[in-house]
Amino acid sequence: MSTANLTLIGKPGCHLCDDALAVVTTVLTELAAEPGSPVVVLEQKSILDDPELHELYVEDIPVLLINGLVHNYWRIDPARLHTALLEVR
Repeated sequence: MSTANLTLIGKPGCHLCDDALAVVTTVLTELAAEPGSPVVVLEQKSILDDPELHELYVEDIPVLLINGLVHNYWRIDPARLHTALLEVR
């Protein structure tokens, strides 16, 4: 079974970040019910807590990384995320 590490980068009070978290949570719930789906670990980070993340992503939050690679900025498409997670090996 494969593992996917998701990192959602945002900040408190960001409505797009809240929306992104809701989409990610829904996709992970649906994915967990599918046989053979990867184990997914979600970590949230704030650009307010990390100067490097702030410099990299201040104009782009929310940012979703899959295994350290940028998957998406701003709005998370649930179907695209679901497909990407199924492709994790």
